Amino acid sequence: MSIRHAIYFAPAPGTHLHELGSRWIGRDAFTGETREQPGVTGIGVVTGDPRRYGFHATLKPPFALRGTVTAEALPRAVAALAAGQQRFSVALKVGVLGQFLALVPREPSEALQRLAERAVRDLDGFRQPPSEDELARRRLADLTPSQERHLAEWGYPYVLDDFRFHMTLTGRLPPAVIERFKSAAEAHFAPALAEPVAIDGLTLFTEAQRGAAFMATRHFPFFSPSEVAA
Repeated sequence: MSIRHAIYFAPAPGTHLHELGSRWIGRDAFTGETREQPGVTGIGVVTGDPRRYGFHATLKPPFALRGTVTAEALPRAVAALAAGQQRFSVALKVGVLGQFLALVPREPSEALQRLAERAVRDLDGFRQPPSEDELARRRLADLTPSQERHLAEWGYPYVLDDFRFHMTLTGRLPPAVIERFKSAAEAHFAPALAEPVAIDGLTLFTEAQRGAAFMATRHFPFFSPSEVAA
């Protein structure tokens, strides 16, 4: 059995975005419960991949623990990272990334880029290097030179300057149906996206074995300026 962990931004249970996101993909990653999806033809099929990973935005991509690391050490490190991070907000929209849909920032966000970079760099000592088979699979995507460097150094190509914050909503869609699903997603998420979304914590997700559904196992809140003042 090969357990993997990932560090994600995931809206906390009880928030409007968590509720709508869980309903859209058909699963609550915090409880494991199946959720009734919107009445959109074909939605159960096109959300298969995001349903397994849970509603989230990747900050530190999935990784197995290095052999010298204990399972208890990773949550402590994630908690320390979150404790030094101030809450902030980002306006999101439904966007098209290649052939899939995701919630993406309306405008570039330096705060998001810095947060993802800290997660990648500060937690990299926990990561077991990928196997040659994993590297070869990644290289099938025709990587750019910078993505190839990231893959070699960080085990994943889409980090640092190649990072793009996104909360995946579908798998790859045929061009003929992209606009239909985009319109449905915009209507579904409109109540939660009317105001900027709070980026207020890190969530540790765990895949108990390869191919299993990722579960949110620990949530680590950021601090707010009012907490510092107090």
